[in-house]
Formats: sequence, C-alpha cells, structure tokens
Amino acid sequence: MSSSSCVVHVALLPSAGMGHLTPFLRLAAMLCHHHCHVTLITPKPTVSNAESMLLSKFFSAFPQVNQLNLHLLPSSSGTANADPFFLQFDAIRRSCHLLHPLLSSLSPPLASFVYDMTLISPVLPVATAIGVPHYILFTSSASMFCFFSCFPNAAESICDSDGFDIPGFSYVSKSWIPPQLLDINAIFRKLFLEDSPKVTKLDGVFLNTFEEVESKTLKALNAGELVKDLPPVHALGPFVPCYEFEGLCETGEPLKWLDEQPDGSVLYVCFGSRTALESNQIREIGDGLLRSGFRFLWVMKGNKVDTEDEEKRLEGVLGIELVEKIIKENKGMVVKEWVDQRQILDHSAVGGFFSHCGWNSVMEAAFYGVPILGWPLAGDQKINAEFVVSNGGFGTWKKDWGWEGERLVRGEEIGDAIKELMSNESFFAKAEQVKMVARKAISIGGSSEINLHKLIEEWKKSQ
Repeated sequence: MSSSSCVVHVALLPSAGMGHLTPFLRLAAMLCHHHCHVTLITPKPTVSNAESMLLSKFFSAFPQVNQLNLHLLPSSSGTANADPFFLQFDAIRRSCHLLHPLLSSLSPPLASFVYDMTLISPVLPVATAIGVPHYILFTSSASMFCFFSCFPNAAESICDSDGFDIPGFSYVSKSWIPPQLLDINAIFRKLFLEDSPKVTKLDGVFLNTFEEVESKTLKALNAGELVKDLPPVHALGPFVPCYEFEGLCETGEPLKWLDEQPDGSVLYVCFGSRTALESNQIREIGDGLLRSGFRFLWVMKGNKVDTEDEEKRLEGVLGIELVEKIIKENKGMVVKEWVDQRQILDHSAVGGFFSHCGWNSVMEAAFYGVPILGWPLAGDQKINAEFVVSNGGFGTWKKDWGWEGERLVRGEEIGDAIKELMSNESFFAKAEQVKMVARKAISIGGSSEINLHKLIEEWKKSQ
C-alpha cells in the first residue's frame, strides 16, 4: 500500500478539567479534517457535568471518531472534601497501566499516540511498549514549556533567587512562578521534577501556539538551547474553536444583549471554568466595572469545579446594593450560567477581554483579535500574561495584583485598569495584527498547517 493511501490512526488521551479536554477535542477535530482516523480515550467517570456535555456534543458532531473508555480505579488520595479535579487527576495517573490492552487491540493499528502533558511518567512505559510514535500535548505556551523542561535544573536555585532567564523568552521573576512549585512538599513540584526529565524520551511535543508569535522560544527549544536531546517541538495552533460541536449550544440572552451594543464597546469578563474568587473580591470587581464607565458582560463563577454554581441568584454573591447599581447604570450584564466563549469573543460588540490568562483563553483572544487585560490567578497564567505583553503586544497585565487571594484588589484599581485597556488604540491595532497572523498560520500554506501536514506524512511513512 502506498503511503498516500495509508489510513493514519491517532489515539488521544486527555486529562482532567475543561482546560485540558477542550484543546484535545479541537486537535481531534483538526485531525479528522485532515482525514485521520481518530480514537479518543475518555476517562470514566468524568469529573464534571461540563465535561460530559462537551464530550456528548463532540461525538454527536464527529460520529467517525472512535470512543474508547478508560474505566478509572477509585482514587486513593484526598478526602470527601478534596477538589474533584485533583482526585480525577490522581485517578487517571494511577489507571494508565490499563491502557496497554486497550491500545494494542485497536484496528487499524495506531500510527501515533498523543497524551496529556500531566501523564508523562505513567503513560511512557505503555507508549513505549506498544511501539508507536508518541507525543504529549502541552496545553500551555511554548514559553511555559521552556519553564517546564528546564525546571529540574533550576529547582534548587529558584527558592534562593529573584528569578531566572528562559532562553528565547524573557526573565522570569520568582513572583511569576506558581507557589506550589516553590513548596518542596507540594505534589505538583514533585510531579514536575518526575515528569520533566522524561520529555527526552518522547517522539515530540505538540503546542497550541504558532511560530509567528513564539518564534524565538520555539527556535531555542528546537535548537537544544534549554535541554539536550529534546525531541521536536511542533507548533500546531491556534487550535480553532470548533463550530461543529462548540456551537451546538446557544449562548442565548448574552448574545441578544451584545447585539444591542455598539461595536467594540463591551468588556468581556471571565476568569475561566475553574476560577472562583472570594465574595469580597467579586464585589470589588463589580465596583471596578461600574467605575470604569464601560459596558461589560461578566461571566461569574462561584465555585472551583467545572460545574454549575449552587448559588444561582446574583444577589447572593454580589449583594443587593451592587446588583441594583448595575441595573440602574444599565451598562452591564452579569450571568452565572455557562456561555459559549467562542461566540462572545467573535461578537463585534466585544472590544476587550478581562481574563485570568488561561492558555485556551489567550489563544482564543488572539484568534478573534480581542485585546486582553490580564489578571493571572494561578498556575501558568503569569507567564501566559507576559506572553500577551512581550510576544503579542495585544494587552496588559497587573503584576502587583498578586496570585488569587494574596490581597484584595480594590474596585478603583480595577476600574483604572479597564480604562487603560479600553482607551488604548494601540492594543486594538496589535490585536488585529495578531488575529491576521493567527489565521494565516492555520490556513493552507501557513506555518501550523504545514507542521501538521508533515507529521501526518511521517506517520504514513512509518506504517
């Protein structure tokens, strides 16, 4: 059989949380559009209703994708009050040895296996045993992957220094590093130290980014400037928000409200699927939005799990007085239900995005050309926010606001920051430039499209 007629079969294994599941589904859709046969491995049970609903929509939109359930072993860590996300994360890692018979029995045989960045140590023996090219999807930026890959070498000195340089990126301040990685007893620090040295055993790394905005960082990685014998790092993004399954739900009232607003006049406010701020901070945000004088669409979250909030009434979170002010001003809309972020960022009325700078959100803002006011709250978000400023130039972030809960950021500060974003024409111009290069990257002949095409051709030849 000629390589041109081979069926390329790719298996994908995401980890816990919408922030990890969504890019895997978008990658699966891309592979389907490139005529690959795709198997999506779904850990069961899922951690949230949101994940279950998204998976259901995905399989309805892509019936050609083979679903393979990985039935998880019961979690052995945590208590009944532990964050379900971390319990699921632990359960997936401990269940990975069950993959071998599942993957070995697939037909047609696998050409490649792509798994989540958080599963390197438990999946690596299985991936090696089945004998096919295997890769991780690193669900953050190339800049963050630099930090991840060089972390073991820097771990001992980080706690005693003010920061360090990442070749191809910039100086990383100690204050940008997630506190969990500075705690020698934290589980995530131990996982970073365990998993990072093993990236050299992979056949490659996939990133939801594009060469035009992280070219120096990608060149440094692929030139071996950070880690000797690092496998190829492939920029395949931005992963396109997928109308086939992400557009199956209507956002309803928020979209109707946006339709009534002038172009570029609305600030979209959302801090991700897992971020829930304390009630006093939420009220300061509300005060800041009103102080800014700009229209806003605020998606509020009151708990830390990827599910609906128990408290449905806005008065229960914001307080009656603030809700009444918002109604009186008639410039804003606050919702607590799920919304289709893709549809909102794509709306002509939206002129800015007040975001936690999760990587999916950053790439979506780049794809739709929306400037960002960053408020990084956890994880990789400060490094992502610095990417917005130094690589894209399409936004700003407040470095003195701290991690989630470090201090109460007052409404006056928030209002001033919003004015700075929404009144700066250069942010809008740069966001439009980033949008153009983002869309060029995934178009025929674009850098990311070429990278994916080359990979598929390599998989065909290896069969």
